[in-house]
Amino acid sequence: MADLLGINHLTLSTTRFDRLVAFYTDLLGATLAFERAATSTAPRIAVLDVGGADHLMIVETATVPSLGLDPLNRAGWGLRVGTYEQLCELRERILDAGRSVGQIETLPTQCTMTARDPDGRPVDIRAHRPR
Repeated sequence: MADLLGINHLTLSTTRFDRLVAFYTDLLGATLAFERAATSTAPRIAVLDVGGADHLMIVETATVPSLGLDPLNRAGWGLRVGTYEQLCELRERILDAGRSVGQIETLPTQCTMTARDPDGRPVDIRAHRPR
């Protein structure tokens, strides 16, 4: 049996495609890996490289996505940065851009904050704590 290596991608839907892609690329630092225009049979998509061979797929839809938190009152998914200092820097960048982001919380093995993307969808951003 093959061993799992991680998550290949996570898909987010949006009615405001360009704005959401810009949030994850321009503000959070993801890289546009691939974009496909809508066709008569398929929606517009963008695949963003978020590091570590992980990808975020953005799909344009006609309906507004669900924006709630998971049962643990968290985003239910998250992105990772390398250090606590980078997490702090990213929080300041998000605030400077006029976006919503919570305080940095300390968990047993990592530090985390929850931001809201332009659609209002929560995303946890975390850094592992030094040992």
